[in-house]
Amino acid sequence: MQSKNKLIRLFCITAIILIGGLVWWNVPTSMVNIPSSEVSEIMIFNGNTGKETSITDKKEIEHIIGNLNAISVKKEKVSLGHMGYSFRTTIYNTDGAVYKEFIINSNNTIRKDPFFYRDSSESIDYEYIQELLADIAKE
Repeated sequence: MQSKNKLIRLFCITAIILIGGLVWWNVPTSMVNIPSSEVSEIMIFNGNTGKETSITDKKEIEHIIGNLNAISVKKEKVSLGHMGYSFRTTIYNTDGAVYKEFIINSNNTIRKDPFFYRDSSESIDYEYIQELLADIAKE
């Protein structure tokens, strides 16, 4: 009788862990949740060109942060062992401390190790960042 109770407990604990893991994996999350007024700088390293750009213009920060605040992403797969990226993005708060650091790979994919996250609405403004970096490079 006692071993049957232990087996039932083990089964229940395993089921709870599996269900909890599935919920944790599938729950949408926001990558950024900060008012643009609390951001002093966004550093973007372009993995395609090897150049780093500092963005301090308030309108540009408002656009990028507003866009990132609005998206909701879900874990897609493990990113460990993957090489290469488009835009390594570091957001600094007004105290100069790093708020968030992640990689924007496309209009629907963000990498924040150890996972790739997918935005199903493809609403990451990837083209805006591309154009912004191209314009700054021309200056």
